[in-house]
Amino acid sequence: MTNAYHPHNHKHCIEEALQEARSLCKDKGARLTPLREKVLELVWQSHSPIGAYDVLAELGRLEERAAQPPTVYRALDFLMEHGLIHRLSSLNAFIGCSHPGEQHNSCFLICEKCRVTQEIEHLGIEASLKDCAQSQGFQIKDSSVELSGLCPNCLGADTE
Repeated sequence: MTNAYHPHNHKHCIEEALQEARSLCKDKGARLTPLREKVLELVWQSHSPIGAYDVLAELGRLEERAAQPPTVYRALDFLMEHGLIHRLSSLNAFIGCSHPGEQHNSCFLICEKCRVTQEIEHLGIEASLKDCAQSQGFQIKDSSVELSGLCPNCLGADTE
């Protein structure tokens, strides 16, 4: 998994996400339309969350015929339903999923300064949440943990 906070070829992240989406949709018999694929590409354009209206604005800039809000929301819903993106509730924005096709609980590190967001897998967090819920007789169906703070790059910039 690429670390969003370290320099890397981000074009590779986008290409990998699109390839995985095509493969997963084909395996599920789901239709990854050109618009859905373009929306996924826009969500993956950086490691920063993007709002639905920002996606809409980008599509309007790129396409002759502008997409309408319901069309973009349907595309985002499709991508979430198929595990290709996540919705960050605290920001009302979307981010690409770093492990599509795998059932997993999500944990995100969100930089308050540069907005770069890293999806992490941490079994300790999952186990703690599960134990806490079970002690209350609650069964978790889905969870998303969003931690905000400063990334290593912004922390370094603040100390200089």
